[in-house]
Amino acid sequence: MSTVNTDQQATAPPALAKRRWVLPAALVEDLYPQSGRPGGRPRRTARDWVVDFALFLLAAAVGLLTVDALEQEPGLSPAMAVVDQLVGALSCAAVWLRRRWPVGLAVAMVPLSLVSATAGGAALASLFTLAVHRPLRYLAWVGTAGLLTQPLYYWMRPEPDLPYLASIAIGTLLTATVVGWGLLVRSKRQLLLSLRDRARHAEAEARLRGEQAQRLAREAIAREMHDVLAHRLTLLSVHAGALEFRPDAPREEVARAAGVIRESAHEALQDLRQIIGVLRAADSDDAGRPQPTLVALDALVAESRAAGMKVTLADRVPDPEAVPASVGRTAYRIAQEALTNARKHAPGTEVTVSVAGAPGDGLALSVRNAPPRGEVPHVPGSGQGLIGLTERATLAGGTLEHGPTPAGGFEVRARLPWTE
Repeated sequence: MSTVNTDQQATAPPALAKRRWVLPAALVEDLYPQSGRPGGRPRRTARDWVVDFALFLLAAAVGLLTVDALEQEPGLSPAMAVVDQLVGALSCAAVWLRRRWPVGLAVAMVPLSLVSATAGGAALASLFTLAVHRPLRYLAWVGTAGLLTQPLYYWMRPEPDLPYLASIAIGTLLTATVVGWGLLVRSKRQLLLSLRDRARHAEAEARLRGEQAQRLAREAIAREMHDVLAHRLTLLSVHAGALEFRPDAPREEVARAAGVIRESAHEALQDLRQIIGVLRAADSDDAGRPQPTLVALDALVAESRAAGMKVTLADRVPDPEAVPASVGRTAYRIAQEALTNARKHAPGTEVTVSVAGAPGDGLALSVRNAPPRGEVPHVPGSGQGLIGLTERATLAGGTLEHGPTPAGGFEVRARLPWTE
């Protein structure tokens, strides 16, 4: 419960937090729940004391003015006048209980105001409290009952200086004014609470948007790490495995394999430093080292050939530099991951990389490998890279399909948008 209270207090406006005394107790209890009493009733603020004292003085002033009118009322016995004043005094004292029992006080004042003229001010104060603190259905029942008793009251105790209908009209107007004032105060409080709730929801939505943006950034970085490091580490694994199974290889081949291992390890470290730098500096993907585009596809194929793969490149794009950077980067990463998969799952087979497209027609990329020779051991984590490639192509606005070919090989096909 203390955590909820702390959150609600944190969402309250700072300007109001410093001036709680100017707020009604109901609002303070809603904004600062810990300020309530153990019994559940909100603690009165300085403003509440001022308002309660003002209403008490107003009810007492109306009662005192009515006392002078009692002496001029014909047919009123001294005993009835004393009872009237006693009931009026008790009703004025009951105004201090209006916050604890608003409905009960308003209901009790309906018959009391019928027998006591000095209780009229207290009756209006109770009706005002009911309009502020309770739902409209209570106000409708009690207000209607009060209006229905007014014709009976003025018939029993007519005003000596006013006609009967004029007395009823003035009483009805006074009641409607008090009710309207109470509803205005209630609407202002509800508006303040709605603004508070709206600010709280806006803060929660902003926090959720920030968390979602952070999660998407982490997923993008994780996808980038997989695409980059999987390619480099596969080269390391292939050449390290060749050195392990062929210890008697010529020195030239050993030196060439060691050079590829050293270069791949250096590139993997560089890529890893770049990604860690992005995490530390919170920069975009375009920061640090230049990101590969479709122009770098030739270098990727050359690197794969140097690693011992049989790769054929069919590049039918007239101007690779005209391909948008985001589209070219996506095509490069798809080709890189497809070549890595071919090296792991079909080592030594022929791989064909085809790319074609033009502005307005889109960019089509295909990476196909022949069937593997013999049994290939299962590689842990297989299939995760293809899931990442599908997400990457979808984010770029394109599509990606993959599956076995009729000849027993495997093919990855991607189509990416290339607007004019």
